[in-house]
Amino acid sequence: MSLRSRYVSRRSVMAAGGAVFFTTPGAFADELLKPTPRLTEGPFYPDRLPLDQDNDLILIRDSTTPAVGEITHLTGRVLTVAGTPVRGASVEIWQCDANAVYLHSRDSDRRKEQQDQNFQGYGKFETASDGGYRFRTIKPVPYPGRPAPHIHIKVMQNGHELLTTQLLIRGHAGNERDGVFRQVRDTKHRDLLLGDFHKLAESKIGEWSCNFDIILGQTPADTKEG
Repeated sequence: MSLRSRYVSRRSVMAAGGAVFFTTPGAFADELLKPTPRLTEGPFYPDRLPLDQDNDLILIRDSTTPAVGEITHLTGRVLTVAGTPVRGASVEIWQCDANAVYLHSRDSDRRKEQQDQNFQGYGKFETASDGGYRFRTIKPVPYPGRPAPHIHIKVMQNGHELLTTQLLIRGHAGNERDGVFRQVRDTKHRDLLLGDFHKLAESKIGEWSCNFDIILGQTPADTKEG
């Protein structure tokens, strides 16, 4: 466990029980959630953010032409390790389009013919009191150099970056060949980056859903104090 994780766990336990922390070490260990591991931002965080930055990446503004790809409803909550919902956190996601092109000048400028101009490529959502977030996007696809399809995620609050990570598809064959994913040596930590993508039985157009809770190992207060 990292020093930061131990620090956060200690703060959480002391808040819950004060002196109990010292008399019964580990008494609350099983009650704490496991923090979502950090994973690289990568080279393609948008260097020119789109004018439309809402949580629907399938349609841009008033366009009626949807993006190419398998529509996916991504939902979840932002929580502390104690399970407390984080309100007012800004959740950002970005990913390549169905043609494996990112919304970044180093990628899209040289591959304009391949880029899906109807895919927003980036979106954000501010959590409410339940810590919940939701996006409509496409099921991620692999691209040259990254055999594991993934969605990039960044969580911000009060001007502080709390977490940058990636969501991968559980069971995808490319995961074990993906160099970035393999940098996470602990298999238990790897499991925390995997999401279950399910086909929506009621959907007539083959939509998917994925619920992925984001567990923060630190808060703005921790950042300020630590």
